[in-house]
Amino acid sequence: MNKNWFNGIPVAITVSDTEGRILEMNDASGKVFEKYGGKDLIGNLLKDCHNNNSMAIMNKILQEGSANVYTIEKNGIKKMIFQCPWYHNNEIAGLVEFSFVIPAEMPHFVRS
Repeated sequence: MNKNWFNGIPVAITVSDTEGRILEMNDASGKVFEKYGGKDLIGNLLKDCHNNNSMAIMNKILQEGSANVYTIEKNGIKKMIFQCPWYHNNEIAGLVEFSFVIPAEMPHFVRS
């Protein structure tokens, strides 16, 4: 299996450690954050580009092991944002964010 599969999908994936240092970004993430430095952001701290409210949410995710999920719309493009902890040896090791474009209207199915 190609070990770089995460670079061939239209989902921006950004990974940080528990201190908020960016560890990895796939190609889509680099493109999303291109005007801020793209993949050159690897090694930088999330607090350098986020406000206090955003940092409080990230700290809550790290402390509680919860997820933060929401949608945004910017320049007419709607996106799903999914932020959650990632684990190493059953301990929270940092944050991962998945961001991807979604249709303005999309079906919702309830299955039993």
